[in-house]
Amino acid sequence: MQPVALVTGAARRVGRSVAEHLAAAGYAVAVHYRTSARDAGRLVAALRAGGGAADKFRADLSKVASIPALVLRIERTMGPIQLLVNSASLFTAIPFARVTERQWDREMSANLKSVFFLSREVGRRMQKRRGGVIVNIEDAAVVRPYRGHAPYLVSKAGVAMLTRVLALELAPAVRVCGVSPGPVLLPDRYRRAERERAVRRTLLKREGTPEDVARAVVFLAKGARYTTGTTLFVDGGRTAL
Repeated sequence: MQPVALVTGAARRVGRSVAEHLAAAGYAVAVHYRTSARDAGRLVAALRAGGGAADKFRADLSKVASIPALVLRIERTMGPIQLLVNSASLFTAIPFARVTERQWDREMSANLKSVFFLSREVGRRMQKRRGGVIVNIEDAAVVRPYRGHAPYLVSKAGVAMLTRVLALELAPAVRVCGVSPGPVLLPDRYRRAERERAVRRTLLKREGTPEDVARAVVFLAKGARYTTGTTLFVDGGRTAL
């Protein structure tokens, strides 16, 4: 029986690449989405066409009450979740002086609160089964911050700490690690000058790819069995500067 991986925000961007690589590594993939139903359906179809097992599941993870039902639905449909990848997040440009309480709460709920409560729900089940892995997608910018994204960066700093907290709380049955990307799949709204500046701030002088992040996730899930409570930076050397 194939191990089951739940990837949140799997329909698009980095989450999609993570789902594809996990399917290639032998996982049955639960594709979570909130609004990208068409993209999620296309991904599931592509994974199945490639010989993999996959299904899609909708949930608004910022609503904590929806989380137990999502996990139960996945496990009844596909089997016990053995790998959770917390990839879903909002990345909103908000000038510091204009951040509203509503914007702050929205970013914290989507990026941090949801990760805590989903990880706790899945982690408890993993503990009872005496095994499992959780991988959180963090962001190298929490070490090297930039302007205009205060709620996002603070929420991701919380996820980085949560990686360590979850590793402590769920040990020894469950391993918890983080992957911290640098400039990877920069937003379409970035102008050329912004992209060039992001690349200059790396040692490798190039933008990373979603595949770089996905390969790191697979490594932590399958090849790092004595690793927990730590984060792998996939940032082209950005944090070394």
